[in-house]
Amino acid sequence: MHIKPFRAVYPKLEFIASPDSFFSTVKEDYPAYKQDGFFIKTDTDAFYIYQILTPRRRYLGLIAASDVQDFLDGNILKHEDTLTALEQVQMHLLFRRNAVVKPVLLTYPKVDEIEQWMEDYIKSGSSFFSIDFEFEEEHHRLWKVEDAADIAHLKRLFAEKIPKTYIADGHHRTSTSALMYEKSKDTDPEKYRYFLTAFFSFSDLEIFDYNRIVRGLNDNTDAMFMAKLSQVFDIEVMSAPGKPSKKHELVLFFNHSWYRLNWRAKVLEKYAGRPVLLDATMLNEQVLAPILGIADERNDSRIKYMEGPKGIEGVREIVLRNENRVGFLLYPVGWDDFLKIADMGRIMPPKSTWFEPRMKNGIIVQEI
Repeated sequence: MHIKPFRAVYPKLEFIASPDSFFSTVKEDYPAYKQDGFFIKTDTDAFYIYQILTPRRRYLGLIAASDVQDFLDGNILKHEDTLTALEQVQMHLLFRRNAVVKPVLLTYPKVDEIEQWMEDYIKSGSSFFSIDFEFEEEHHRLWKVEDAADIAHLKRLFAEKIPKTYIADGHHRTSTSALMYEKSKDTDPEKYRYFLTAFFSFSDLEIFDYNRIVRGLNDNTDAMFMAKLSQVFDIEVMSAPGKPSKKHELVLFFNHSWYRLNWRAKVLEKYAGRPVLLDATMLNEQVLAPILGIADERNDSRIKYMEGPKGIEGVREIVLRNENRVGFLLYPVGWDDFLKIADMGRIMPPKSTWFEPRMKNGIIVQEI
């Protein structure tokens, strides 16, 4: 990977009374906040070590500007398709803000030398930015790496030790950066050459489940719906709510009851030739489309996606808001499947993975 330091823009904490409220509005309101003096710019180019502490664990990564050519050359790999309409939205935001307010999240196999260097660095000095988020119970901290020797060392390590990375979050921001670079490289080649990225290794990133809630049974009665499900699943009534315990096992919440679903052998046999088989793919093809009438799972308003960290209660709450809803809980995609799909240049169904940590809009900003 080819990375470079940059002068970051970050918030003046003395102006922020409610971090949860402020950072939830930065995506749209950054120009006004910047004009009103809510942000300050660092004096020198630097890399930034980013630590997130949650009640469960700690995450540690590096913020840098990445060369968009690495994406164009196939060294930054994707696992999702992008939509032209959303790229247009990203372009509009980029032009209006003249800044990027959230890094693209990139992940890579753990490199011990890089991990240890960052650990030693944060022990050697104090962070220059620190903020708490009450709602998520998270603590975010930033350290500035501005010494020329340290910068050169990190650039060399990334160039030599990390030949490729994987987009965990930010496919549209990445593709939009590439489009803007291609459009402007003949007149202003450096303007969009480097885009804002956060590097977290596999060991500092978690993949959670991404669950589905569907409104309406597509003219099926309750009995018809369960009968059709029984054609593709072995169904077991659960004595208590729970999440799937393994791949190819799902959990259904329907009519105030919980059911464990395991794909029938005949269904799995249909997909035997596929190098990677995801439950989300089979759910789309065997249930959502033929039984529930969700032909376009990316755009159909009847389907809602819920990130795994919101848990069983999150799914239950949304389903119970309307008697005509059904919830499916999926087992998280494994790292092996994630990497195979990206390495093969294949695409996952939409909303197949939920990665953590989640960075906030506006904690660190790259001006264009």
